Amino acid sequence: MEKLKHVVHPINPIYNKYSKVLILGSIPSPKSREVGMFYGHPKNRFWKVLAILFKEEEPTTNEERVAFLLKHNIAVWDVVKECDIIGASDSSIKNVVVNDFSIIKNNTNIKAVFTTGKTAFNLYKKYVGNDVFYLPSTSPANCANSLQCLVEGYSVLLKYL
Repeated sequence: MEKLKHVVHPINPIYNKYSKVLILGSIPSPKSREVGMFYGHPKNRFWKVLAILFKEEEPTTNEERVAFLLKHNIAVWDVVKECDIIGASDSSIKNVVVNDFSIIKNNTNIKAVFTTGKTAFNLYKKYVGNDVFYLPSTSPANCANSLQCLVEGYSVLLKYL
């Protein structure tokens, strides 16, 4: 059985001055930390959902993913800067320190903030504010939503881009 482990967020936010929406997860999973990219687990559907939404090929390398996000004016980061967590279990998150979003908000054109999943949404509302929209989690642990359902849910992004 895995134990609670202190994790410090190792991945820099992805954004540029043209970014219009900010998508936030909770904290990178062990696999995402290992590969150095948000939503890095091969079964996470985040990149597939965005590719379908924008009618493009799914980006597969870290470089392609960064270029894809910037091309579509999307910034990505996480709510949590550091915490104690068991594996990738959002429900186990304790002792939260949140990221400082002013660096993104002061250097971009962000029109809307979205979170992927309930934990990120609840943490953002608790520690940051109510200026946030909920998107369903694309995690492999969230098999309740079909790919089509996720694409429909994420289509709200288009309104802000």
